[in-house]
Amino acid sequence: MEPAIYPMWQRAFHRLHRSLTLLKRSHSSCAEPVTSSRSRSSQPTLLVSRLYQPSNLRDVGQDSRLSTEMTCKSQRLMQQAGLIHPSSPGCYYYLPATVRSMEKLVRVIDQEMQSIGGQKLDMPSLCSADLWKTSERWDLMGKELFRLKDRHGADFCLGPTHEEVVTTLVAHQATLSYKQLPLLLYQITRKFRDEPKPKFGLLRGREFYMKDMYSFDVSEEAAYQTYESVCQAYTQLFARLGLRCVQVQADTGNIGGKLSHEFQLPADIGEDRLLVCGSCSFSANVETLSSDSSACPQCKAGTLVESKGIEVGHTFYLGKKYSHIFKASFSNAQNKPSIAEMGCFGLGVTRILAAAIEVMSTEEGIRWPGLIAPYQVCVLPPKKGSKADEAGVVAEELVQSLGNTLPHLRGEVVFDDRTQMTIGKRLKDASRLGYPYVIVVGQGALEEPPRFEVMCQQTGETMFLSKDGLLDLLGRVEIA
Repeated sequence: MEPAIYPMWQRAFHRLHRSLTLLKRSHSSCAEPVTSSRSRSSQPTLLVSRLYQPSNLRDVGQDSRLSTEMTCKSQRLMQQAGLIHPSSPGCYYYLPATVRSMEKLVRVIDQEMQSIGGQKLDMPSLCSADLWKTSERWDLMGKELFRLKDRHGADFCLGPTHEEVVTTLVAHQATLSYKQLPLLLYQITRKFRDEPKPKFGLLRGREFYMKDMYSFDVSEEAAYQTYESVCQAYTQLFARLGLRCVQVQADTGNIGGKLSHEFQLPADIGEDRLLVCGSCSFSANVETLSSDSSACPQCKAGTLVESKGIEVGHTFYLGKKYSHIFKASFSNAQNKPSIAEMGCFGLGVTRILAAAIEVMSTEEGIRWPGLIAPYQVCVLPPKKGSKADEAGVVAEELVQSLGNTLPHLRGEVVFDDRTQMTIGKRLKDASRLGYPYVIVVGQGALEEPPRFEVMCQQTGETMFLSKDGLLDLLGRVEIA
């Protein structure tokens, strides 16, 4: 009997020792102000109770000016989670968690654009009407263009795109050499478009963030090479985000040019109708095809299948449409002036964010692309007064340990200190907000060795891991 009894006494001893240690730490923490203990750590703890996601903003109530119809999943989930709040039709407050996600998305876009030679700049949002009249787009854009006059009566517009402005900038550089080309200039800024019926939250608004890049090349052949390199960068971008994106032939519209492609995320609420061949690589926006035939115009054998998509990117080969008008030239190899070949390439930053939520989320909770989630980890301590209450100290230690042991997670771990709420209610909130990893610190954390319940929101998988196993899992998390 003795061999069987000994392990039982051993386990009991470990539990007693653990309880005494926790009790000692608890008394110690009561004797010291919380701020003094935190000041010794490298990072302050991010507390859910302090994050600005006010519940009173989640319901716009009876304000008819703001109570727009919830027309899609991403809009409903983002408003319910306190991530966005309507300001006026087609315009939104972006609350802190949304801004964090957007900043990460911008970093990923910067990485991809700069990998192909893109240089970032910032151009005025307030654009002179003279430029738009010179390109003849002042009238062509119609009512979508926000127009205004200054106190002197001069006409301006809020730029929805910047072909005229950037071409004028390059035209002013009289010393541009062919050796400096291709020149790829891009910005990520707010854009404005007077949508007649804004809808779908951030998917179709009047004010939005966009990445717009403009290329200048020595020849048509070189411009096509640049065009292809940007398309490949877009494909790489969406692959990194874990989003299935389809590149389709598209109309050049009021931008103009000789060639155009859209990058579409397949989605039932998409406003674009796409035709995709099942036998070859052909895909196109319906508006580019004049025939009603379902036969593929490329391989002739395949059948075109229609689906819907959300446009998240658009590329254009412009040729000399704008560079000729504004005299954007360079000195060629013979030291003679030559007009540059141009392209322009857009990405809807806020639209990518909302579209990703639209296609990845469940009906009840947001699911982010892991790379750009606002926070990567949420730690849930036990409810105050529960049987596992002692594990609260373990939970606090875990948060500090994650930041100290895994430097890339600093600023990425939040601690749900609302211990007056049950674990179940806090889990529901965590699911709605979409933290990629949720760690429940309960009774198992008091055992030897401690075990932690880890929920992976992206896969729906639940694991019970030791601390070493947890550190190994989170050590592989990639963050923008």
